Amino acid sequence: MSELALASGMPGTGLAKKAVTITTRTWFVAAALGHWIFLAYILAVFFPPIATQGLDGLRGLHLPAGFREGEFLGNLAAASHVLLAAIIIGGGPLQLVPAIRTRFPAFHRWLGRSYLVAAVLSAVAGLYMVWTRGTVGGLAGHLGISLDGVLILVFAVLALRDAMARRIRQHRRWALRLFMVASAVWFFRVGLMGWVMLTGGVGVEFKTFTGPFLTFLGFAQYLLPLAMLEWYFRCQARPSGAGQWLYVVTLACLTGYMCVGIFAAAMGLWLPRL
Repeated sequence: MSELALASGMPGTGLAKKAVTITTRTWFVAAALGHWIFLAYILAVFFPPIATQGLDGLRGLHLPAGFREGEFLGNLAAASHVLLAAIIIGGGPLQLVPAIRTRFPAFHRWLGRSYLVAAVLSAVAGLYMVWTRGTVGGLAGHLGISLDGVLILVFAVLALRDAMARRIRQHRRWALRLFMVASAVWFFRVGLMGWVMLTGGVGVEFKTFTGPFLTFLGFAQYLLPLAMLEWYFRCQARPSGAGQWLYVVTLACLTGYMCVGIFAAAMGLWLPRL
């Protein structure tokens, strides 16, 4: 999974190749920091009440599908979904750091296994909650989250298959795809808060949490990162100066938007609650 962080081994020439490397690394650093700020929020806000009160700790938490009296399985799914998010959000970026994989291979393997199991269980819990408890955003929200859950399960299986077969290059690519779809909950918050900060929330009906932008974001939260990842793979396989520069400009713009979203989410949602 270090392939994305390093942008190593990429064919190409001169400045375009270096620009792809620098832009990709910059995206990774910003994304990792944003993930870890969100992790601090999860650990500070959600872990203490669940650790001390069990499922009853969900009562005071602001969750779209939180505590419901008498629904043990649903409450368990909600608590599991939140707790597993700590492994996914905190551990995902660590899997992309090449120094960790090189210097601490045992840690990298065990974290990878934990990440994969957490992603699968979280996806199953999420699918259960969506279709038994509902979610915000209406039918579009249901379909967007469900597709993301299915992709998590598929990519996890394919990443595990190639790891067991020692096809390391293919494993890393499926693991990178898994990272993108498993981090959708983070991409959604960053994408929404960036949009609100830049436009005031055009296309968002906050009372019902519906609207054209939310419908778009419900799918773009994972399809857009996946598309950029596939574009990166294409820059590796079939490099061209023009294609690499277009990738650089596009990723730089998206990274700038992501940084705005991270700042807005950190200052408006996460840090004030720590």
